[in-house]
Order: sequence, then C-alpha cells, then structure tokens
Amino acid sequence: MIRPQEIGYADELLADGTVHRRYEGGLQEWRSRTPGRPHLVRWHDNRGASGTDELLGNRVIKRTLSDGTATYARDIGYGRTVWSRGERVTVNRSSFGGRMGVLLAGLGVATLAITAAHLPPLSMTAEEEEALRRQQEQSQASSASGGDGGGGDSGGDGDSGDDSWEAGWDGDEDAWSDDDFG
Repeated sequence: MIRPQEIGYADELLADGTVHRRYEGGLQEWRSRTPGRPHLVRWHDNRGASGTDELLGNRVIKRTLSDGTATYARDIGYGRTVWSRGERVTVNRSSFGGRMGVLLAGLGVATLAITAAHLPPLSMTAEEEEALRRQQEQSQASSASGGDGGGGDSGGDGDSGDDSWEAGWDGDEDAWSDDDFG
C-alpha cells in the first residue's frame, strides 16, 4: 500500500468559462477547455509553467508541459488523482466526490488506500496513447447512445462508481466539471 503526499485543491468557475484552480501550498492554475477537443484542457500557472491535460481512456490523464515533457496520472475516484508512481495524490476539495473521499479516508476506509493497480503508467508509446483515446471515444459514444457508459474504463483501478471526472462533459461542449482532470 502506498502513502502518497496529499495535495488538496479547489476549483472556481470564472465568468468567462475558465476555471481558477487553487492548490494547497500556493500553486494556482487557470484552466480552459480546448474547442473541438472535449478531453483536452489547456492550463498555465502562477509559477510560469503551462501545458495541457488530456483525458485518455481507462481514467489515464496525460499532462504535457510546454517543453514537451509528459507525465501521467490516473483518476481513482472520489475526487482523487494519483500522479507519477504514486508519490502524490491531488484531491478535489470542492467536489462532492472529493469531500466524500476525505470523509471516508478519515474514517479509515481501507478501499481508499492507493495500490499498485491505481498507479498510472510511467511512460506510454504513441500507439498506446492512441489506443486509450479510441477507448475513451468509444466509452463516450456508448454513454451518449444510452449504453451503460462503462466502456471498460474501470480497468482494474478500483472504480468507485464516482465518475465526477466525466460529469459536465456529456453532450455540452461548454460545460465544466467540478473535477476536470485531477
């Protein structure tokens, strides 16, 4: 069982449709969706960094910095996202799922522990990324056509049933979720 550093954050939806994300510790990000690419979020922060976060399939998130460096994360439900090899987890304190996750963890619920199955990949080939993108598109198409929306996205990651990472994206290109890409 892994005990990562927990970093909370809260999102604020701004009037222009972008999101101001404030992390514990002082880091701030301004996030905006990419028109025509509903699973791609552009961001820049108060420390001069910028890049994109892309939701691939199987709840994997690819963060690409402006210099081209890529890291991966995995949404594990309850407003939590595990980064790299599990050294840190971000927790959305402004979403119901995130608040519920904090409450359950405080009660000692073992299912909120992070296991090896929750870890994102260290690296991926372009082909592997593309396969996950296709999986995500198929999952979205299944959801839109009245399917169960599962699309195989649980991927053994201990799917908690909390799809807050996907909430707000279905069918509305301008909607913003309370938990967009960890």
